Amino acid sequence: MAAVAAAAVLGMAGCQVDVGSGGGGDGTGATANPGTGAADAAAQLEELTVGKAGSMSGYSREKFPHWRDTGPNCDMRDTILQRDGKNITLDGCNVTGGSWFSVYDDKTYDDPGKVDIDHMVPLANAWRSGASEWTNEQRGDFANDQERPQLFAVSASQNRAKGDQDPSTWKPASQGYWCTYAQHWITVKHYWKLSITSAEKGALGDMLAKC
Repeated sequence: MAAVAAAAVLGMAGCQVDVGSGGGGDGTGATANPGTGAADAAAQLEELTVGKAGSMSGYSREKFPHWRDTGPNCDMRDTILQRDGKNITLDGCNVTGGSWFSVYDDKTYDDPGKVDIDHMVPLANAWRSGASEWTNEQRGDFANDQERPQLFAVSASQNRAKGDQDPSTWKPASQGYWCTYAQHWITVKHYWKLSITSAEKGALGDMLAKC
């Protein structure tokens, strides 16, 4: 939690980072909230409501106001890029360089244009899982949540391959990350009281078995 708080303070201070010390993180996303351990995740998985995916009727990304301002000319995307990167360079608050280790494919990227900020539980998936009943303000809190393991700098190719899929239809290319991925997914869904499908629950259980 201390690291998350530090990241939030970083953003509110105008996204200032000590470039000489390597930016806001260690390049592995380790400064993000680690979420729930395997045993607790398994228990939380059993507490999630299982049902059919809801309708996409009425959905739009604009109903999840994201990339909130975190300082002068700085938004949440800048903050997460700094938090998860190494050797960050800036133009004002805009990240212009650095390196990012993508846990989804075990590759390092040195071009911020090849890095996306992934929502662990995608916005459209959240909509189908209960967020359609929330207010826009609540959906904005979800889309900008730094306190749970919800926002990560990962390769753009993996993020776009994932889209709005749940673990029953998409998993990271790196099988070594599956255990952690399942823990993070469950942590987010449990906190935000989002439902899961039966196929999603089965896939998450299989991934936790790799822990």
